[in-house]
Amino acid sequence: MIQRLAWCGRVAAALVFSMLAVSAHAAETNGTDEVAGKGLSIHSLSGQRYSLHLHHLHTGEDIDIVYKVGETYIPEALAKLNYFLRDHRTNDVSHYDPKEFDLLHSMMAKLGRPQGVIDIVCGYRTPWSNNYLRGRSANTGVAKNSQHVQARAIDIKVPGLATAKLRDLAESFHAGGVGYYPVSQFVHVDVGPVRTWSFSGKGD
Repeated sequence: MIQRLAWCGRVAAALVFSMLAVSAHAAETNGTDEVAGKGLSIHSLSGQRYSLHLHHLHTGEDIDIVYKVGETYIPEALAKLNYFLRDHRTNDVSHYDPKEFDLLHSMMAKLGRPQGVIDIVCGYRTPWSNNYLRGRSANTGVAKNSQHVQARAIDIKVPGLATAKLRDLAESFHAGGVGYYPVSQFVHVDVGPVRTWSFSGKGD
């Protein structure tokens, strides 16, 4: 009887250990290495890795992240980028069109700086923030139906690169709108309709 109880105890302990091991493995893989909702590991995906290295000038935050492998976008990485690019005035988060991230990645690759940092001046804007900026003066350079509100635009700088050259680089892709703000020294890039403009005042 005692031997039987000891055997049952060993079996129970083994089952508990097995369950803990499975739980630990799940916890380890439930990070940026897992493609949420697909049960795939980034390491199991084949193809080019697409990464972004961003610094937000308003929040002071940095993010270095692989957001796509081959043709597969990484949902958790996209969620982190969406939060990073939140409206810094209200902390509201939207869902960016991933093509915007592809455009930024392509720009840095063409520039020959695939690991280079992009300074973020402005990401997503809530309608409230957009109206707030428009109401600060008679001519602010902020569009009423801004692509920022649609989470399809980002205002950027690239350290060490002249704003005019950054504009020319963005325009070379014909991927959407490119706005040139020489006074504030940033470039607006979006994945909306193809168009260009220049604003000689102080923008945000």
